[in-house]
Amino acid sequence: MKRIESVSMDGGTATPIGFVGGVKRHVTVVRALLDNPLDIIPPEAFSESIVQTSAFGRKVIYVMAPELVQQALSTGVAHLEKGDSVRRPLKAALGDGLLTAEAEDWRWQRAAIAPIFRALTLDRFLPAMIAQAEAARDRMLAHAPGDVVANHEMMRLTFDIIVETMLSGSDGFDVTEVEAGVSEYVRLARWSSLTVALGIPEWAPYPGKQRSVELAAVLRRSVLARVADRRIAATSRGDLIDLLIQASDPQTGRHMTDEEIADNLLTFLTAGHETTALGLAWTLDLLGRHPEIAARVRAEIDEVTQGGPVQPAHIASLTYTRQTFQEAIRLYPPAAIIPRRVAEPIEIGGDVIEADATLIFPVYAIHRHQSLWDAPHVFNPDHFAPDAVASRHRYAFMPFGAGPRICIGSGFAMMEAVAILAVLLQQLQLTPSAAKPPEPRLDVTLRPSQPLVMQVRRRS
Repeated sequence: MKRIESVSMDGGTATPIGFVGGVKRHVTVVRALLDNPLDIIPPEAFSESIVQTSAFGRKVIYVMAPELVQQALSTGVAHLEKGDSVRRPLKAALGDGLLTAEAEDWRWQRAAIAPIFRALTLDRFLPAMIAQAEAARDRMLAHAPGDVVANHEMMRLTFDIIVETMLSGSDGFDVTEVEAGVSEYVRLARWSSLTVALGIPEWAPYPGKQRSVELAAVLRRSVLARVADRRIAATSRGDLIDLLIQASDPQTGRHMTDEEIADNLLTFLTAGHETTALGLAWTLDLLGRHPEIAARVRAEIDEVTQGGPVQPAHIASLTYTRQTFQEAIRLYPPAAIIPRRVAEPIEIGGDVIEADATLIFPVYAIHRHQSLWDAPHVFNPDHFAPDAVASRHRYAFMPFGAGPRICIGSGFAMMEAVAILAVLLQQLQLTPSAAKPPEPRLDVTLRPSQPLVMQVRRRS
């Protein structure tokens, strides 16, 4: 492989980073993977375009320059695969759904499911989103004045929304068991991720392995039973189960089996609620620490709603509220690192990267890169004002991934987040209890290192 030097974002060549290896490096990587995998991102990633290193005998290349990210994840996507780093921790529960499938298996599912997530289809979910947000607001008001744990409240709320929109409610479905199972499964997945990084065979034991298998079995049984009941009933409720049953590959007409439907339902249950919930929790914490920005958000909500209840028609007009959520997931992207295995040699920036190397797109570093953002560590929703967005490379902001494999539910998540913020902030005043914000910790998704405890009061 031709050696790639570290190139600064303005086009000038910086001091080459080269390969950082050896026992000391391996010990540091293992410690970071156990404590906080966010720490494996080299400091140079916040200022350079490409950084090369190695770990456990493998070439690892961090790509930060948006034009190079686009080249890899869009133009060169056929040369890359998610590999064991993604598939092994998640496959037991998610099977071969959109998040874990590769190549042709992914292509036909994406083509079949894409129409479901077009804007006109998504609008039908807004009333359920608002209703569940109102229920969560009332639960939180019951504690006022008092404390709530924002990340736990948002997890419950987004899960309730997923259940309502995907499954038409919880009848005959143990929501508490499933939500707890999803959360525990994701938490235990970090151990499987560690075995991949260390090159440990899939058959080897590790902490929580048997528990993960048991949780996956329970989750799949619950969802498969729901799908089977719907097929037997032969009645349509217009929810995601029905839409997946009806979905077909536009080229071949192929429909999904119950197992494939379950794979994708569990993908949306797992990824669809957790990532949005974390983004909302970070947003509430940031707004509580920046009252002037929170006041501007509330002023917009008041103007758009004219003091009445939040309605589906209001959501599209809440532009600054949307910018606020975007800025929160810039600073704290739920999917903070995107790994890819090079399946076939790929050219990036004029250099050829050989097969079996690992490419890492450190979203956390890209979103805080000193050459891409003005005051990159400062919470400023005006980073997403229309003029600012138009002047920036679109691959400088990628909280939902990028290229053909960008998260298919990104539109759902953005609409859901704005609706939730509008309902909550219209009536709630939330103030962080801790003087300092918790550090972010990467545990499959980017989580606060401590619970986000907030004092809740009714807004006067």
